[in-house]
Amino acid sequence: MGTINTGDTAFILISAALVFFMTPGLALFYGGMVKRKNVLSTMMASFFILGLSSVLWVAIGYTLSFGEGGSFFGGFQWAFLNGVEGEVGTIPHTLFAVFQLMFAVITAAILTGSLVERMKFSALFFFIALWSLIIYYPLAHMVWGPGGFILELGALDFAGGNVVHISSGVSGLVAAIILGKRKGYGVTSTQPHNIPLVVLGAGILWFGWFGFNAGSALSAGTLASHAFITTNTSAAMALLSWMLVEKITRGKPTLLGAATGAVVGLVAITPGAGFVPVWASFIIGALVSPICYFAMSVIKPKFGYDDSLDAFGCHGIGGIWGGIATGLFASNKVNEAVANNGLIFGETKLIVAQLIAIAITIVLATVGTAAIMYILKAVLKGVRVTPREESEGLDIAQHGESAYPSFTGMD
Repeated sequence: MGTINTGDTAFILISAALVFFMTPGLALFYGGMVKRKNVLSTMMASFFILGLSSVLWVAIGYTLSFGEGGSFFGGFQWAFLNGVEGEVGTIPHTLFAVFQLMFAVITAAILTGSLVERMKFSALFFFIALWSLIIYYPLAHMVWGPGGFILELGALDFAGGNVVHISSGVSGLVAAIILGKRKGYGVTSTQPHNIPLVVLGAGILWFGWFGFNAGSALSAGTLASHAFITTNTSAAMALLSWMLVEKITRGKPTLLGAATGAVVGLVAITPGAGFVPVWASFIIGALVSPICYFAMSVIKPKFGYDDSLDAFGCHGIGGIWGGIATGLFASNKVNEAVANNGLIFGETKLIVAQLIAIAITIVLATVGTAAIMYILKAVLKGVRVTPREESEGLDIAQHGESAYPSFTGMD
């Protein structure tokens, strides 16, 4: 039995609350990007997950993710958190379960960004429940759980590059392709209706990310401080880098672009925040913006898929770069848990493990999401709203309410 440290416990309690706050922040971030008539349905897509994922996690998610089991999922010994007692390191076991709960919530919310403005709410509800069971819990166990397959490969994922970002981004893309494009996509305007709302959401995400990454040290010490500074530096560099890319390509930097740049910088540093040197976070942040910008402005139009709010472009692509970058720059001088240094230090084992882990995540997310979507299509007799409901807007059609009831203009 270990000894609970009250300082560490207080820090992780606060970090868990910060990660919780990211999901309402994401609701604002996404809500501002859509048309006026879909803002509430888009925010609801994130907000309801605070309820659904919380209940599922306590009932079965934690035990399947972190319980003793096989290589791919845990057992049922901690269902409903029964028997979750004692300590994990220097914090209460229950607190570790709560901290991880917040990751399960935000991950499911991220992928909804690919599906907004045309998916039935009932279909989305069941999709998130099944996605959590089939993809998130097994992946969390493989990466972080005892005896997990990806963990045993020697791959590193400090705060969720595979588990959170690649899984949600790839799943969002696959589900969006199966769901089909929005009505009038590529013809009518898809300009965001409220950029200040987007920036407020981005600011909350940046703020909450300090709990996300620094909190993943699971103690209030040197490693948490290191993860904090690498996180902020990557976000800052990516913000500046995105502005530069827009200045070069469009002639003017935009506030929407600056907010997007900050978020992709946060995504990219997540897997390596507690493994890479501070100088590496400059490179990781500087490069993620042109990589993601290229994915959104060149690859997306070329293939013609309708990833509504670029969950794949930001989180899928950004997470893949972050996982690769961890394989390039991780150093045991930063963290003793790094068994094999990154490629830049002349070692190859880690980068190979990182590439295998990324491939496994992509395959699981692709196959699992496709299976869920086709099952729901069959059982629910369709997963998208009617063309008429789509024209009317999902706020009224799916929820019977309007964000701006006094507005009578055209959308």
